[in-house]
Amino acid sequence: MTFRQDHHAAPSSDYPLLGELPLARTGVDRGCERRMDDAWLPSLMHDDGTRLLLLSQGRAPVRDGALVLSGPADVPPGSQLVYLGRSAGHEIVLAVVQEAPELPGADWLGLRDVAAGLSALDAGLFVEAVAIANWHAHHTHCPRCGSPTDIVHSGWVRVCPRDASQHFPRTDPAIIVAITDDQDRLLLGANAQWGGRRYSTLAGFVEPGESLEEAVVREVGEEAGIRVASTRYAGSQPWPFPCSLMLGFTAQAESTAVVPDGEEIIDLRWFTREELGRDIVEGTIGVPSGVSISSALIEHWYGGPLPEPRHLEN
Repeated sequence: MTFRQDHHAAPSSDYPLLGELPLARTGVDRGCERRMDDAWLPSLMHDDGTRLLLLSQGRAPVRDGALVLSGPADVPPGSQLVYLGRSAGHEIVLAVVQEAPELPGADWLGLRDVAAGLSALDAGLFVEAVAIANWHAHHTHCPRCGSPTDIVHSGWVRVCPRDASQHFPRTDPAIIVAITDDQDRLLLGANAQWGGRRYSTLAGFVEPGESLEEAVVREVGEEAGIRVASTRYAGSQPWPFPCSLMLGFTAQAESTAVVPDGEEIIDLRWFTREELGRDIVEGTIGVPSGVSISSALIEHWYGGPLPEPRHLEN
């Protein structure tokens, strides 16, 4: 049995510079207070009105541009369950399955493949599901004593049976910044892992005891060898690959003599809008696209959607 969910837009509100980002939308009430009842999640599996989002290796079933939600009877035995929340009168549960079952007309797709085209409800459910599933997959044992932990609170807490310590889902904050100079050129860097042809905004994780603004200054200094000022918050969105929260900023460079660190960043370039557009069209460089906040930062500076490449070099 499968269900098609009702689509409801996220409530309107004021957004920062980048507006409403693809992975920052939601249409679900997570119901944190309901998670605390140990009988809550099991009871939902006996309710035919419960809807389940199946997830297999980070992929979920999608049909006609929408997530396909299943009923309790469709969930394979032994699936890991996590309560996701309530929407349109339905309780929604994540079921992490080992193998993706056949669902008529559905394709199993990853979050990055489809998030931009999903409704706010679907996007919010998908990113929540991937994030919590990744946490469970990577945090199965107590970090204090190494004992396997038990899952409680409807999938949102793990408890060590030996020392009774509680462990909660982890989120790692990371800054990402669009840097411009006094000519309004944009600084983009090529990461060694991307083969030197894909250019993006600079980013890095926030260190313990560090503010977001300090992280921007430090990361830019480490990766590009320059100082920045006039740091301005632009927006944020989760990036559950596996557990980041990307916090976007803009900043002004105090100088333009950039030096790549040679480890993470192997090349740095200042782009005018004309130069960036031309290089993308000619296929000499690639840039982030889709649901990434880097793409949003670049397009905000560019003034609209980036052009499509005309061809790719061999």
